[in-house]
Amino acid sequence: MKRRIQLEEVKVKLTAMLGIEFPIIQAPMAGVTTPEFVAASAEAGILGSIGAGYLSVEDTRTFIRKVMVLTERPFAVNLFVPEQVEVNQKALRRAYEALQPIGREIGIPFWNAPLSEPDFDGQVRLLIEEGVKVCSFTFGLPDELTIRTLKENGLFLIGTATTVEEAVLAEKAGMDAVVAQGSEAGGHRGSFSGDLTFIPLNELLSEVVPSVEIPVIAAGGIANKEMKEQARSAGAQAVQIGTALLATDESGAHSLYKRAVLEAGEGCTVLTRAFSGKTARGICNRFIKEMKDAEIAPYPYQNDLTKEIRKEAAKRGKSEFMSLWAGEKVSMSTDGKLKEVIGRFI
Repeated sequence: MKRRIQLEEVKVKLTAMLGIEFPIIQAPMAGVTTPEFVAASAEAGILGSIGAGYLSVEDTRTFIRKVMVLTERPFAVNLFVPEQVEVNQKALRRAYEALQPIGREIGIPFWNAPLSEPDFDGQVRLLIEEGVKVCSFTFGLPDELTIRTLKENGLFLIGTATTVEEAVLAEKAGMDAVVAQGSEAGGHRGSFSGDLTFIPLNELLSEVVPSVEIPVIAAGGIANKEMKEQARSAGAQAVQIGTALLATDESGAHSLYKRAVLEAGEGCTVLTRAFSGKTARGICNRFIKEMKDAEIAPYPYQNDLTKEIRKEAAKRGKSEFMSLWAGEKVSMSTDGKLKEVIGRFI
């Protein structure tokens, strides 16, 4: 009972620090979140999150300002911490050629694929300029100067960890909270240190919670109130949910994506690098199967190469060639207003 009371006290403190009513965070699903989606999450009393990983500085600014017009409640911006990856032109060419049979099938035998030029530092400066209060990070941790600058400007910082070692690194770096991402989670793995591992959420929480003093946020396969409460009982002070919100009215997911989520059966998700070059969980489809043994460019270049294919596939109604990121419990997802879906977790 004493332990439960302590958890309740921390939970209240975390929700107060984030300025939210309920200990729930909308997962920052890059490419799916829209201003309306983020604002609807905030208005529902949870922490809305902008998935800004693929956005330019100006697009990030526009997105933030649109959210601010729609809600006065707090929200987070999620950034992808850049990685140093060498550009191997021969490998890129082989990866491009491996995609051409699919490109030809959907009517684009050749397409332009400009390589990413992320401006992480520019996005960081922008968050300060626009008065954003919460920032989360995926694929790593910013350098010491960036963290210090953000905290000096009053931002609450959230890291992402897939192992206890990463969670400890996040705390040492100065994160105010850490998302413990279980292997059940949809979308990209947030791993950044050591070997890529796949630890179920319950096991991960049992290792992370006693190893750090900052609040732990559970993510991965949380599809209803019971699962949320299980995570809290295991020591998580909040949960992060994404797949459960994909098919809501306010979600920016393509209609084909929403249909795939609502029609998904148990055990339909797999891990793949085929779309982006980085391991991610999604609904298995023909693209994933056909690219299983193909040359894959490293992240973010594979993402650049497949962008036009995914875009054209959506236009032509071919979900078999789209990235359908989803967690292991996708079969439990429902449609409807976002606030109604959130209500089932409370």
